Amino acid sequence: MIELILYVFILGFIIIALEHTIKINKTATSLITGILIWTIYITHNNDSNIVNHQLSEHMGEISSILFFLLGAMTIVEVIDAHDGFQLLSDNLRFKKKRLLFFVIGFITFFLSALLDNLTTTIIMISLCKKIIPEKAQRFYFCGMIIIAANSGGVWSPLGDVTTTMLWSGGQISALNTISTLILPSFISLFIPMLILQFKINKTSLESDLAKNIITTSKIEQYLILSLGILILVFVPLFKSITGLPPYMAILLGLGILWAITEIIHYKKELSNKQQLSVATALQKIDTTSILFFLGLLLSVGGLQNTGILNNYAQWCAIHIPNIIHLAGIIGLFSAIVDNVPIVAAVQGMYSLQEFPIDHTFWSLIAYTAGVGGSILIFGSAAGVAAMGLEQINFFWYLKKI
Repeated sequence: MIELILYVFILGFIIIALEHTIKINKTATSLITGILIWTIYITHNNDSNIVNHQLSEHMGEISSILFFLLGAMTIVEVIDAHDGFQLLSDNLRFKKKRLLFFVIGFITFFLSALLDNLTTTIIMISLCKKIIPEKAQRFYFCGMIIIAANSGGVWSPLGDVTTTMLWSGGQISALNTISTLILPSFISLFIPMLILQFKINKTSLESDLAKNIITTSKIEQYLILSLGILILVFVPLFKSITGLPPYMAILLGLGILWAITEIIHYKKELSNKQQLSVATALQKIDTTSILFFLGLLLSVGGLQNTGILNNYAQWCAIHIPNIIHLAGIIGLFSAIVDNVPIVAAVQGMYSLQEFPIDHTFWSLIAYTAGVGGSILIFGSAAGVAAMGLEQINFFWYLKKI
């Protein structure tokens, strides 16, 4: 069974990577792969009730990510409908694209530490789509955003899910994580930025800016943009205060945004009101990307529940006693599959007596698991989001980024 599941998983990822060559949409392959893995698992298990229970639990985790993605993408679409990104682009009119390249990279790096790498990637790529219409150039910006979001998420307990796991588990503290990892995280962004900036042409940004037709007042633009940003910033605060998962905060914010847009537009003509409504924004969001996430997370969940990922982590721990080498291997492996179950397995194998809080080992795990996801485009939530939003080719990213 294990071998068959691995074959299906590897074949699925190969077909996803060859999407533009074989002309099969990656979402279809992702869904087929995820469901086939669970089908093989349940048909080779004596107790189908256990598998169904595991699937239900895993779907709960998946749903929290998908609902968060749905809410965040809708908020971004509402901001766009109100020309909020036009306001931002008006304030980002740098003379050279290369300067903008560095500015967006640094903004992404620090914003990811405050929010998380997934939310930050969605926001920054949406902004780039409004500022840089030239797709070939924008792809390099997107590649840099993935690196910046993953690097920025590492040094903050709130920025990356694996860092949050280690923080919640008592393996790392907030202050030590920030002071220890901010410099290596910055280096992991700055060196790629120095290399990639040569791919950005020296033409003036203003010549490429798309001019939007303003359909809302300045007050409405500023109100919706400010409210949208506040909702996204509010997510980690809501989680720390209530203990509820982030998707609850993003859906609460979406509800508030929905109510406010209904109030401020109630006197407008029906056609204009519909164009600016949350209901229309929901129709515009890329559901293909959400389904791609679903299939991918189902595949990883199948590997996790069958014990494949845990067995791999245990094998590494036994055969790679050097903690620096072990952390490096975990970082490389996180580029292929979800780093969450890998880090969870490592947490379960090593006690705080063996490696006390803030030991170098835990900092290495946080760093490599987060930054390692940038190696391949589907190695992190940020990369998968970018792949879905911009249709970036796997081999283009592998070759260029």
